[in-house]
Amino acid sequence: MTNILSVNTVRFVVLLLLQVLIFSNINFLGYINPHVYILFILLFPVKNNRMTIIFLSFLLGLSIDMFLDTGGINAGASVLIAYIRPAALKFSFGALYDHQSINFNTTELGQNITYISILTVIHHFTYFTLETFNFSKILLILQNTLYSSIFTILLCVLITIIFSRKKKK
Repeated sequence: MTNILSVNTVRFVVLLLLQVLIFSNINFLGYINPHVYILFILLFPVKNNRMTIIFLSFLLGLSIDMFLDTGGINAGASVLIAYIRPAALKFSFGALYDHQSINFNTTELGQNITYISILTVIHHFTYFTLETFNFSKILLILQNTLYSSIFTILLCVLITIIFSRKKKK
């Protein structure tokens, strides 16, 4: 139990610092900005209390908002994906989620990419909608969502592959 707590605490702090110090300063072509901090929400243990992940997502998003002076848009988008996370887990992993036996290190890559993609696109659409707050600029919102999502998904998948601890047969 303490090992899981320490791993998630380190993941929280490291992803917060990486987002604030490195990834938020990447603004490739004016609209591609990765949000890898959502990996904390995506990889949080499934068996934990749902209110815990929603609270921690709010805390993570609010911390990033305080560092970047973004007015709560990270917190809002983070809480939304934490709230709909069970539906994305059920869609991506099916019976594994029903039995609460998901281990992200041992599931198939395709299932992980589907899961990461669903929540990343929803996060980014919410984030850019709140940032723009003008539906007359829906094409700009969709463009930012598409390109930033692709970049974030690639980085998240790459990070999970690099740091996964697959058991050798």
